Amino acid sequence: MGLARLTSRGQAGMQTYPVTVEVHVAGGLPSFTVAGLPAAVVRESRERVRAALTNLNFAFPVGRIVAHLGPADMPKTGGCFDLPMALGVLLASGQLQADTERLEFLGELALNGELRPVPGMLPAVAAAREANHELIVPSANATEAGLVDGAAVRCAAHLGEVVQFLRGEAELPEAQTAIPPPRADDMTDMNDVLGQDRAKRALTVAAAGGHHLLMVGPPGSGKSMLAERLPGLLPVMEYAEALDTASVRSVAGLPIDISQFYVRPFRRPHHGASPAALVGGGSRPRPGEISLAHHGVLFLDELPEFPRHTLEALREPVEAGQISIARASGAATFPARFQLIAAMNPCPCGYLGDRQQQCACSPHQVQTYRRRISGPLLDRFDLQIEVPRLPADLFSAEPAVGADTPSLRRHVSAARRRQLERAGVTNGALDRRALHELVVLSDASRRLLAKAIDRYRLSARGYIRILRVARTIADLAGEVTVTRAAVAEAISLRCNP
Repeated sequence: MGLARLTSRGQAGMQTYPVTVEVHVAGGLPSFTVAGLPAAVVRESRERVRAALTNLNFAFPVGRIVAHLGPADMPKTGGCFDLPMALGVLLASGQLQADTERLEFLGELALNGELRPVPGMLPAVAAAREANHELIVPSANATEAGLVDGAAVRCAAHLGEVVQFLRGEAELPEAQTAIPPPRADDMTDMNDVLGQDRAKRALTVAAAGGHHLLMVGPPGSGKSMLAERLPGLLPVMEYAEALDTASVRSVAGLPIDISQFYVRPFRRPHHGASPAALVGGGSRPRPGEISLAHHGVLFLDELPEFPRHTLEALREPVEAGQISIARASGAATFPARFQLIAAMNPCPCGYLGDRQQQCACSPHQVQTYRRRISGPLLDRFDLQIEVPRLPADLFSAEPAVGADTPSLRRHVSAARRRQLERAGVTNGALDRRALHELVVLSDASRRLLAKAIDRYRLSARGYIRILRVARTIADLAGEVTVTRAAVAEAISLRCNP
């Protein structure tokens, strides 16, 4: 009888922390206690460990067994502690002798001793690499674990394989993943959208500067098609960005498609989504749609159909680029640096202002419909444009030269490079001080902007966002200074007459 100590990993939001798994086996009445603020699924580890060891013909100790998961004040959840607890029982009972000082263990046990995958593997592997530890994980997590460069990770399909490795009787394969080279998502092309040159221009500006866009128009005008083509305009993700995006999926327990590793996410939640589904939440906080869209696009179609309290939850993360979820058991922070693209009809029937079909809505119905979206949320859209119905002659028109997705993406990528070299962030993320240093307006531009502020009753936030868009328009044109024409176009892309 004795004491064993191993290391595992706990999870709090996107962060992981080391968990010391101490197992003590002593005489007394047979019992198995798990301490250290374990959730119900962790307490159930006792039965999984007992069954796995028995089915592998190990002698389960008859006596008092205490497994403590430290630090004691941090809540523990998930089945990832099964593997270190089973090994701790073997070490403490003298059935296994091994040096585990530089090792970390993660894995859920089946009753026959097989190792099952656990969520949140990517952040755990990255943290183990920083601690200069070697991590042993289930084989089902091998592909995911191999995404982290420079990490020492070994994979096992069964508890017996881990025991043989610790005894020096066999080797465990290292986790390695062949990531395909970076590539753009060319599955959709901007030329598929007929006409709508103004909307395409707004989409290009939004892609170049990381701006949020609202499109208003009747049914069938192409709003959804335009939104679906935004990811193709964005530059291919860097490795660090792709790993961040994959880490969010890992924490959410979603599969990671290696072939899509460098493709920016495009999330399109239904308008019946709850606030927790959209921004994250739950008794054990999980990332929501805004975090799953990290470094990508969040598209909200039929914007007024979303419950107002759901939309209001977007106001903070749209500005901050992250979401903090507080619960009685603790707080979790998830990244949420996404581009918000929204589409809506001008009225409940969708045909207000349409030249071909008469609107059937009363003024009160139109007002009630538009009031579903609050002023503060509307103010956070850098670009607000109308997408009108197409005239009949455009249905047979040839696509414009240079308006295809690969051509537009080259212009967008060049504009983004200028922004990152100049300020380290896209124009959509510039703070007020950096913006005033980078945007020096002429007297004519100032007068034009002052007229727009008076005419459209722009807020301070609206003023800042127009300057950001004007800076992006100048970057697309390759201009060092922000011209009056850039300011005029920025105003026109936000303020509909």
